Amino acid sequence: MKRALLALPIATFIFSCQPKPPEKAQEPTKPVEQPAVVEKKEEAVSDKGIGPVTEVQLGPIDQTLVKKGKEIFDSKCASCHKLEEKYVGPPLKGVTKRRKPEWIMNMILNPAEMVQKDPVARGHLAEYPIQMPFQDVSKEDARAILEYLRSVDEK
Repeated sequence: MKRALLALPIATFIFSCQPKPPEKAQEPTKPVEQPAVVEKKEEAVSDKGIGPVTEVQLGPIDQTLVKKGKEIFDSKCASCHKLEEKYVGPPLKGVTKRRKPEWIMNMILNPAEMVQKDPVARGHLAEYPIQMPFQDVSKEDARAILEYLRSVDEK
C-alpha cells in the first residue's frame, strides 16, 4: 500500500517533466476583409404619418365634435392614455402641439403600420412596450378625438 502511495507522486512528477509536444508553426493570419457596411436608409416618412389621412383642415374648435370626441376618448382611449401622466401609453396633453393633425389621426386609424414604418411611432413602442391596438374607429370618430385633444391643449 505504501509503495502504491509513493508511486503516484513519482509518476505524476515524471509525466509533468516531459517536454511539451512541438507547437505547429502558425501561418501569419490574413486580416479578414469585412464586407462594406451598407446602411439601410429608412423610407422617408412624412410628418403626417402613414394611413388614410393626408390632409386635415383645422378651423375654430367645434364644441359638438369636442363632446363626441371626449365620449369616444373616454370609452376607447382612456384605459391606456391619461392626459397628463404616463400610463400604458404616453400622456396626450400637448400632442396637438407636437404632432400634425394628420399624424394623430393616422396613429388612431392605422396604429400597426404606423409602428412599423413611422420612426416616431416606433420610438413610442420602445418606451411603451404594448402596441396601441386599432379601436375600430371611423375617420369621423378619429377627427372627433383630434378635436377633443385640441380643446384640451387650448386650455
